[in-house]
This record gives sequence, C-alpha cells and structure tokens, in this order.
Amino acid sequence: MIQDLKARVAGEGFARVSGEDMGRLIGAEARIGWPAYSASWADLAPDQFMADGGRYRRRRYAAFEVDEAGARRLPHQPHFQSLDYNRLNGGVDRWFEPITEQVAGDPLTDRIIGLCRGVFGAGGFPWQCEMHQFRIEARAGEIGQPTPEGVHRDGVDWVLVMLVARRNVAAGETSIFDPQGRPLGSFTLTEPLDAVFLDDARVFHGVTAIEAVDRTQPAFRDVLVATFRRKG
Repeated sequence: MIQDLKARVAGEGFARVSGEDMGRLIGAEARIGWPAYSASWADLAPDQFMADGGRYRRRRYAAFEVDEAGARRLPHQPHFQSLDYNRLNGGVDRWFEPITEQVAGDPLTDRIIGLCRGVFGAGGFPWQCEMHQFRIEARAGEIGQPTPEGVHRDGVDWVLVMLVARRNVAAGETSIFDPQGRPLGSFTLTEPLDAVFLDDARVFHGVTAIEAVDRTQPAFRDVLVATFRRKG
C-alpha cells in the first residue's frame, strides 16, 4: 500500500487515503493510544498571529529532524513562512505553544512520521518536519477558516493533512489544484485518520470554511498537519 501511495503522489501530486487504510498503515499497536492522542486536541492554545483578527484557530507546534533512522525532536523554534506562501500571516516569526512531550513522544507520532518517510521517500536526508496540531472552531456569528490564506502551497517539499476529529460542522471541503489553477480533485475528510499526502512543489490546496450545524453546541475540525522539506 505504501508503494501505491508513493506512486500516486509521484504521478498525480497527491493521494487521498481513507481512515480505514491509514489505520492499517499506522498499525494496531500504535493505534492503541488513539483515544488519549486525539483528546490532546482539546488542549491547544489560541493562535495569536491571525492577521484577519479571527478567534477560530487553536494550535500547537513542534519541529523534528528526520533521516533514515527516524525522527529527533528539535529545540522549540518559531514557525516562519514567507509572504510568497502565506499572504495573510507570513513574513514574521510565529511562536506557538509547543506540542507536549507526551504527544511528540507517542508511538503514533513516530509511526506517522515514519509513514510519511516511506511515502515521500525521495532521499536527500536529513529532512525537517514541522508538525502542527490544529483545531478550527465555528461559533455563532463566526465561521472557521481551515486555510484562511486561501488556496496555497506551504513552501516545503511534502505535506500530510490527517483528520483527527470533526464535530457538529458542515463543509470543510479540500480541493487540490495544479499551478495553473486547474482543479485536480475535491473531497471532504470526514472520519478519523482520513488523510491526504501532497507534493507541495507540484500542487496547491485549500479547504472551505466550516460552520456549526447546531449553533448552540461546540463545533470544530481537528487536524494534524506535518510538513517536510529537505535541509541544506
């Protein structure tokens, strides 16, 4: 299955994977801790760098060095994107609350990074991995924007987007485009572990806004995003 994903990313620039298949790829042993792992998304800090003034995004962040042997967490550092890749929030060092040691050291994190190493395995190690826990919230009178910068590239080599949870929300459709803006595919991540692997150098992606189905109840979309770029 990993070779199939690798071929699809190489051929089409992206590969969508169902939660069921991701579960098989991650493995039953690593998934034992999924309830506690996914529950950690309830403990994310507000994103203080939203240039649109939005209050809808919470996140934590960590960086890792990845090579043939595995992944090693790096000292906490800011996340930076140039304005070329993030017209809304780019151009500044953004310091986010760190991903907890419990989550960073969880076998699931190690297995997810290892899976990406297999799917994106084009050599050129070491890579830098930046991992983001995101919660996008929708409230009465305020939609949630999973990609407030619009359709974009992240300015890296490869990206994994994996759904963790989706509660009481409508929309949130992911769309993939080629560099000329032609649509390559659209889908909605709906089940835990639903994922998409992206060749960031070749495709653009964006996600439509979410809104609460029942405005009296909490509404959110939790995702894990891991980006990878060759160092040096």
